[in-house]
Formats: sequence, structure tokens, C-alpha cells
Amino acid sequence: MANQKKQTFTGFVKVRGARENNLKNIDLEIPRDALVVFTGVSGSGKSSLAFGTLYAEAQRRYLESVSPYARRLFNQMAIPEVDEIEGLPPAIALQQQRGSGTTRSSVGSVTTLSNLMRMLYSRAGDYPDGQSIIYAEAFSSNTPEGACPECHGLGRVYEVTEQSMVPDDSLTIRERAIAAWPTAWLGQNFRDILTTLGYDVDIPWRDLPQKQRDWILFTEEKPVVPVYAGFNPAQVKEALQNKLEPSYMGTFTGAKKYVLHTFANTQSQLMKKRVSKYMLSGECPLCHGKRLRQESLAVKFAGLDIAALSRVTLSRLNEIFRPYTEEKATPLTKAEKAHPEKAMVTQRIAQDLVARIGVMLDLGLGYLNLERSTPTLSPGELQRLRLATQVRSNLFGVVYVLDEPSAGLHPADTEALLRALDRLKDSGNSLFVVEHEVDVIHHADWIVDVGPDAGEKGGHVLYSGPPEGLSKIENSVTRNYIFGMQPVTPKKTRIPKAWLRLENVTRNNLNNLAVSFPLGVFTSVTGISGSGKSSLVSQALVELVAGQLGQEAELLTASAEEAETLELDKVLTKDGKITEGMDAIKRLVRVDQKPIGRTPRSNLATYTGLFDQVRKLFAATEMAKSRRYDAGRFSFNVVKGRCPHCEGEGFVMVELLFLPSVYAPCPTCKGTRYNHKTLEIKYKEKNIADVLGMTVDAACEFFNAEPQVFRALDVVRQVGLGYLRLGQPATELSGGEAQRIKLATELQRIQHGNTLYILDEPTTGLHPADVEKLMAQLDKLVAQGNTVVVVEHDMHVIAASDWVIDIGPEAGEKGGMVVASGPPALVAKSKNSRTAPYLNKFFNAEHTWKSPMPL
Repeated sequence: MANQKKQTFTGFVKVRGARENNLKNIDLEIPRDALVVFTGVSGSGKSSLAFGTLYAEAQRRYLESVSPYARRLFNQMAIPEVDEIEGLPPAIALQQQRGSGTTRSSVGSVTTLSNLMRMLYSRAGDYPDGQSIIYAEAFSSNTPEGACPECHGLGRVYEVTEQSMVPDDSLTIRERAIAAWPTAWLGQNFRDILTTLGYDVDIPWRDLPQKQRDWILFTEEKPVVPVYAGFNPAQVKEALQNKLEPSYMGTFTGAKKYVLHTFANTQSQLMKKRVSKYMLSGECPLCHGKRLRQESLAVKFAGLDIAALSRVTLSRLNEIFRPYTEEKATPLTKAEKAHPEKAMVTQRIAQDLVARIGVMLDLGLGYLNLERSTPTLSPGELQRLRLATQVRSNLFGVVYVLDEPSAGLHPADTEALLRALDRLKDSGNSLFVVEHEVDVIHHADWIVDVGPDAGEKGGHVLYSGPPEGLSKIENSVTRNYIFGMQPVTPKKTRIPKAWLRLENVTRNNLNNLAVSFPLGVFTSVTGISGSGKSSLVSQALVELVAGQLGQEAELLTASAEEAETLELDKVLTKDGKITEGMDAIKRLVRVDQKPIGRTPRSNLATYTGLFDQVRKLFAATEMAKSRRYDAGRFSFNVVKGRCPHCEGEGFVMVELLFLPSVYAPCPTCKGTRYNHKTLEIKYKEKNIADVLGMTVDAACEFFNAEPQVFRALDVVRQVGLGYLRLGQPATELSGGEAQRIKLATELQRIQHGNTLYILDEPTTGLHPADVEKLMAQLDKLVAQGNTVVVVEHDMHVIAASDWVIDIGPEAGEKGGMVVASGPPALVAKSKNSRTAPYLNKFFNAEHTWKSPMPL
């Protein structure tokens, strides 16, 4: 064990009667000023204890001291179900969460480094002769003082042209030549208005006079004219002459005006995404994508403007600023004598910048730059940035509650993470960490193991004490992985049936890369954080294969639902082609960690499709037939079945004026979502709400006589999600849970082979025991004639792969190359690979493997 030293603890946090979620009225004592790791299988209750109880109670106590008016500004957690907690210090939570939904939020703003940079340029920058000093605000593209007047700080300008709105000018207006117009009633309305105005809607667009085309697309006028719905042009002309009563009076809007107005005002992300397709974007001609006004860009430091300096990596930034942190040895220049405060400001800010950046370099984030927008960061990267900020905050006596800080980390980077956690602890703070990574658990001063299983079968504290004591707990699943780390002889690896060869791949830090992926086997792509794994697999590979298959690969830097669509540029692979192997791929499936839905109306049952079968079973009961209820009656999204008071939400919002709004169960349906008549229908003594409240495990037993429903549930159980409730809202699911639900949905389909499955870190948030379940399902896909490629850091998964492609050797500019490629035992012996030393311990020294790959 890493921490065998005897440790004296300064005090304990005492929990009495914790009942949050699945916790079984537990009592617990855990030390302060220590690294406490909460372990247990996925869904066992770890997060309910660490976040739902300890952090929620600490936050509640802090907010009690804040005025009610200020309290409403906080995103307040629910009051935890617990009798008493003693000795709990103030707490700060560092959770796994996606970055801000706007590209105006960046690495620089999250870490506050951008503030220091702006102050540096304002007070110590090199100004052109004659230019007066400008304030720090003028170096931010998010302020009126700093934003480029041409692009308003976006770096890009957008225009709507005839070609963008009318992609096929051989079509007539009636054939929807103006693609930018809506396809539904409003588009027909505009066409009918043009008929009334005398425009020919039945000749090809290109044959209309240019003057008419310009008016239709770009007019600012909004004429109101009579509309005769369903009339042909001749009938409309006759109706106008005879002054017949119109169907209604219609208002015309030019196509460009419609596009811009819809984009600016619609609340529908789908509508916003649709109209954005007709807006062409290009680099701003004034600021050339740098977002700032010219006066700000004219100020230089180290020969670079602030936009250019924000684009260099943190590693390079550290090199640039380090010389300025020291006292100047040479005599002062004339300019420095004239402005001695400038040298002082430079040194002070440089010292602060270097100290802050140093922590980020320790956490393996040197490949990032200040301009990198937060929507493009992984949850793990964002959490480590916030952790770096906390390490520099010098707070004392605080509890930091962390949610899997090792997520997305290569073992080499995990070592740096542990050093950062130790720095926080040595400053007099406590660390409560929810974690599955064996190396982090080994490093703990105290372990709280929750279980024994997930959901209703969990919620018990199996062990709380120093790490070595866990070895004696027989019903702990975790102990087998902590104390049973023996070298393993790898399974018999599969021989690739073909090769998918990529050449000249150029994207992010990949430069003219050539790489071959074996087909018909399980491949892990490895490398330290930022080496280029996701750029290669989740982006370039997906995009190139999708292009060959004729599928659309939407690779925005964030989803349109999460971000301001126009601000996001499509990050495209600049170069690259597939030279061999596409004849063996018929289908591409990318199983990502994006949510399966953004509202509580989406859940496991609806997403997987099994709820359709369940509703049919209820509709087939005798009582439902006698009342003529169809399957739609049992959907909480349909008026006839849902509760009229909460409209199927199951809860109502209670406004508390100066306090945060709270959600209470609907008083009419008691949270069931359905009206009384619908709940009277029962299948095997259970109503539809009872079924949605069941866990997957319980539902498997309940529906064991219904093959279609049971099969769908059984697959969900096999990927380790038996503890989830069928009606559990999508908003409550982690990224890893969402990914496994998508995988389960895919596993239900009839397999025809020749499918390429791509997964990015599928083991995120999984206990080693659940990783085994996941691997069994992925192996099943390979056995059915498919190819699975995963980006992965988990050494158990990598050792069990058929093939490993290691990217590196370092991160950012020093990465992006194939360091090693071959079966795991071969890669484990690579001299240049950062992954090899961690992989090597899984193999017996005498195990050898000859590569089938033609060299």
C-alpha cells in the first residue's frame, strides 16, 4: 500500500442517520485533514453520501448565514435526509460537469489567468508611439470597450446570400427553391402571398428577373395582402379582380429577414440550428479572428498581442513568462528608468502567472491554451482546471468534495493529480473523494466502502477506516481489485480480419499522420491526456468513415443544444483519407457520453424503446380494452393519460420569493404523473407509475414472462445499470450512465456484423467490477463480426484488448504521433511509450506475441 505510515487525525466528521437516496440510515465517522476516498460499485450510494449528504449539508449551513435575498442567487442543493452531522467544516465541491454553454467562456476565464493577462497588457504592455494607455477591460472581447466593432467580439462575421438561401436555382418557388423558408405552414403562407403579389411561383428560380429575386430575398418591406388558400394563380387573379373575401390577410417577410429574426429570437434550438445552415461564416476582415478592436491589438508584450499570447499553450506560456519573474541583472534602460513601475508590475504579474500555470502543468494540462473554450473541454479537464485554481487559493480548513478527479487521466497524469491533492491536504484541508481508480484508492488515508451492490441492494457502509483494513471485508467487491493486483496472462488475442488504413490525417495536433486500425477485433487507443487520442478516434476517424458511408458526421465543438450555434465553428479534419478497408465496414456507430435527453420527460425506459412494449401490455389488459384505452393512454406526455395539474411532470414548482424555488410532488397525482383513471389499470397488480418506479433488476423479474420487454431490460442489466429506475429522468444520469444506456439500446438490435463501434472512455465512472461487465458486452459485439475502437486509460481494459495504438509521446505539440502499435503485450515493451510501464505489470515476462500486421 502507498500510505502505510501511521497517521494522527485532528478530528472527525460524525454522520448520524443518513438516508439520502438509497442510503440505509447509516452512521459514520470520517477524519478531517485527510484524504478520504469513497468507493463502491456504480450506484452503490457513494455520491449520495459524499455530495448528496456531506456537501449538501455544508452548503446548507453556509447559506443559513447568508441573507435570504442573496441566497436566491445560489444554485442551492436539496436539504439532505440526515439526522445529524457534527464537525463538518465549510465545503467546496469540484464535480464532473460539462463546460459553460458559450464559447465566450474559456480556460483563461475559468482560471482567472485572463484577468492577469489583461492587467499586464494594460499596465506593462508596449504601446505604439502616441497611443494613450487603455484599461484592462479593453483587452476583453466580452466588453464594449474591447470587442471588435465589426464582429462584436465573435471573431467571425456572418452573412446571408442568395446562394446560401437558394441552393438549387433549378427549382421553382412552389418546389421550395427558397430552402431557408420554413417547410410547414409559414413557408406555404409566404408562397401564397407571392402569388397574390403577382410573382410567378412555377418557373425555375434562375429564370426570375434579378430584381424580383432580390426583393423576395432581401426586402425590408412587410406588405400585408389577401391570401386565397388552395387557389391556383389564375384563380387568385380572378378573386382579386372580383374582390372576393380572402382566407386571411397575410404578412410577407423577406427570406433574409426571416432567417436573422428566427436565429435571434427563437427559443427552439432545433429552429436555431436549422436557420443557421443558411448563414455563411467567415473570419472577421477587421480583427482577423482575434475578436478585439485595433487599439487593443496594437499593444504588445514579448512581441505578441494579447490574442496571439492567449493562443500559445500553457507550457509555452510558462517559458515566455519565467524570465520576467527574476530581478533584472543588467542596468535599466532609458525607458525603464522613465517608467520604473512598469518593470515592477511585469515582475509581480509574471510571478503570479508562472505559479498558477505551474500547478496546471503538474496536472497534465500544459497542452491547453487560454483561448480554448470551455464547451470543448472534457468534464475531467474542467475539474482539474478548477482544482488548480483551488490549489493556488491558499484556503485553510475547508473540505474539498471531488467527483472522480482521475476521470480521463492517463496513469502518468494521475500521479501529478495525487501531488496536487497532497498540496491541498498539507495546507490544512480535508479531501472527500468519490473514486474508482485503484491508484487513487491506494493513496488514501481513509477508505469508506459503500455497497455491497447498487441501488436498493446498496446504501450500506461496508467499511470505514485505514486502507489496509479493507482486506478483511469479505462482502466488499472493491477489496478484490485493491488487494488482488497480480500479473495476468492475457487472453488469446484475435487476429485482425482486415485493416482500415488512414493516411495524411491532419487535425489539431495530428500532422500528416498515417495509422492502421485492425478490423474485427477490439482496439484500445491510448496516450497521456492531450496526446491526440480523441482527435484521431472520436473526430478524424468518425468523420472520414462517416464521409465514406454517406452519413453526416456532426462534429461541432459542442452540441447546438448546449451552445450559441453561430459561435461554434465546425472543427473539420484539414486533411486525411482512407486508403483501404472501407469494404469491410457497412455501418458506423459512435456511442458518446452526451445526455440521452435534456428534460425529466426523457428517461431510460423511453430512450431504449422498452416503454413502448410496456404500454402495449397495459393496453392489452381486460380493463383497458373495456375502456378502449390504447397504448398512448399510458404515456405521461399525452393529455388523455397524464395528470392535468402537473401535465405529466410529477412535480410542481413552488415560488418562495427571496429563496430558491423548490419542487414539490404534485398534490393531485402525488408524483405519479398520471391521472386517476389511467392509474386504475393494472398489470399483474401494478399500475404504470409503479412500473416506472421499479429498478431494472426488479423489472427483469416482473416481466420475465414477456420476452420482448425482458430482453431489453436484461441488456441494460448486463451493462451494469440494473440499479437504475425505469422512469429515472435523463437529467439525473451521469455521462457514463448515458453512454451505457446508448450501448444497451444498440445491443438490442439484431447484429449483421461489419459495424464499426467507437467509444470515448466508456469506463468513466465505472467501478472495476462494472468494467468487467462492460467488457463482456463489447467482446460480444466483436464476436458477432464487428469492430470496437475505444479511447481508454483503464489498464485492465487496455491489457484485455486485441490491439493497442499508443499516441504521444507527450501532449499538445509534442504529441500526435503513433508511438507504438500492436497487441498489448508488445506495446508494454515499448521504450518510447508513456503507457508501456503501466501496462507492463499486467503481463508475465515470458509472454511473447508475434505481430500479424504487415510492416
